[in-house]
Amino acid sequence: MTEQHETTPDTPDEHAPDGHAPDGHAPDGHAPDGHAPDGPRPPQRERRTPPRWVRRTLVGVAGGLLCLVFGVTSATAELSFGPHEAVYAVDTDGLVVADLGPLGTVEIDSPLPLGLGVDVTVKEIPADLSAVGAASTLDALGEDLESYLQFFSSPDVAVRSVAWALAVDAVRRTALAAVVLVLGALALRGLLGVSRRRELAAAIAPRTWEITAGVAVVGLVATTVVAGGVVPPTQGTTASPVFAGTALEGARITGRLSGVIDTYGGQLVELYDENEAFYAAADDNLVDAWNSWEVRQAVRDGAPGASEAETGQPDETPDETPGETPGETPGETPGETPDGASASPSADPEDLVTMLVVSDLHCNTAMAPLIRTVAERSDADLLLNAGDTTTNGTSVEKACVDAFASAVPRGAKMVVADGNHDSAETSKQEAAHGQVILDGDVVEVAGVRILGDRDALETRVGSGTAVARETTPEEQGAALAQTACEDGEVDLLMIHTAPVGLDAMESGCVPFQVSGHTHRRAGPEQVGQGIRYVNASTAGAAPNQPTVGPLRGTAEMTLLRFDPELRRVVDWQLVEVDPAGEAVVRDRLPVPEIVPPAEDVLSSSGVAPPEGEGTTDPSPGP
Repeated sequence: MTEQHETTPDTPDEHAPDGHAPDGHAPDGHAPDGHAPDGPRPPQRERRTPPRWVRRTLVGVAGGLLCLVFGVTSATAELSFGPHEAVYAVDTDGLVVADLGPLGTVEIDSPLPLGLGVDVTVKEIPADLSAVGAASTLDALGEDLESYLQFFSSPDVAVRSVAWALAVDAVRRTALAAVVLVLGALALRGLLGVSRRRELAAAIAPRTWEITAGVAVVGLVATTVVAGGVVPPTQGTTASPVFAGTALEGARITGRLSGVIDTYGGQLVELYDENEAFYAAADDNLVDAWNSWEVRQAVRDGAPGASEAETGQPDETPDETPGETPGETPGETPGETPDGASASPSADPEDLVTMLVVSDLHCNTAMAPLIRTVAERSDADLLLNAGDTTTNGTSVEKACVDAFASAVPRGAKMVVADGNHDSAETSKQEAAHGQVILDGDVVEVAGVRILGDRDALETRVGSGTAVARETTPEEQGAALAQTACEDGEVDLLMIHTAPVGLDAMESGCVPFQVSGHTHRRAGPEQVGQGIRYVNASTAGAAPNQPTVGPLRGTAEMTLLRFDPELRRVVDWQLVEVDPAGEAVVRDRLPVPEIVPPAEDVLSSSGVAPPEGEGTTDPSPGP
């Protein structure tokens, strides 16, 4: 029998030295079994093995994509959903599904690409239907209405927060998967040994491109199947007409929630629309009011004493004030220059530090765009938040913190002295946005040295007020006074509750104090040896009224200008938005000069005070 020789497919089609064909055919052109060949076999090309760096790069890219897919499709985040804690998880069903437990689900087509969706599992919903009667369920939903409205009044902020949290978790999981993959590869490398790795490399390396193409085809097919084969689990369920024209248009409701939404959802949408329209109009009015003030100010700077006929705008005088804010000292209505006012700033106006004061926001997130408008138009360097950003200081109120963080213009900084309706959790959420949280020490921001602290008390709706820190308000006040005097260069004290700063003001170590808490404006006026200003509620908070929805009281913001040469606040300016949505920008007023105590004046002149005068503890009257 004729001798045969094996060749690899990579060997060129050449005749063997012994005269036999390398493909196993006999020299006479017939196959070894005596049958005629089907025809001449075409020469096979030699496989070109790509360089090692190419092979390693392809393996790295494939592994990275695998880790990325795992990280994205398994990402989760625990955030708030209205008044509830919720778990957000990415999946591949192409839907955004809010699972409300026994109440049902809310489903809407996902805006994410490649068939990605998000499941929202809402917590704090009773799992036992028997525990939830119809009346109590509706009552609970009614109580939570404000929180839902807070959540949806700034949906862009809520969506950004969720997207960011999911993205961070996806990156974390991708990195973790990459570490596991690398460690697994190293372990496999050690188990195989050198000789076996060489054998596998010799067999696989020439087929690198075939393997790459196969992996790409499989990945493309899998992506196409996932993206194109999404079948909504509620196929056949019609979209709720309640959400027509809103961001939730096309949403499908299942379970008993469907009946609740159909019955009461229209009212919620009407409230939402009313809220959006009110604050949009108020923001427009605020812009117009600011423009009017700028015209008045420009004319006044060019021609002192300009009249209404010259400016075309009414001058803001005490008689035109919409109404005196409770808590104001009579005769100090904005628009009047009080006696003892300080002189004009010595520095160029461009060198002054502009600070925008807000306080008692109480989760009225609809005010965030208006705060940003004032901050941008005034070129504010600092935003001073005098506390009570939230209502209960809970983790689910992160949506409120996020909304107000969006009001800070690029380049500006927010400094916060949290109030009794906030908490350590609130401070943590604010710090995550890069805000400066006052915690008993002196900080310098934009050239202003600021001292402050979080309120020693915590108030919870339904639970009352209690000391929540290691120190009482009295001890906190004494500590702040000591810190101010030891530092010796404090420009401003910010504390939520004004009386806590009394020791510091009387010490003479603090020239200016900013506070909130009372929801009523007071000052600026001298207290002790400094000037104190109490800002009213920027949320328009009114007694026994919710702060969500159109304003029920006048919302106030205050602009302070700080002279870095004189090291003091030189003037203040009030911005108001009333319950009708009308806005007023008052003229700047000088801050009163600090008048030294009588005994200091007499001692400096060498004259002793008369007996019984100048004492700090006068005898009680009859």
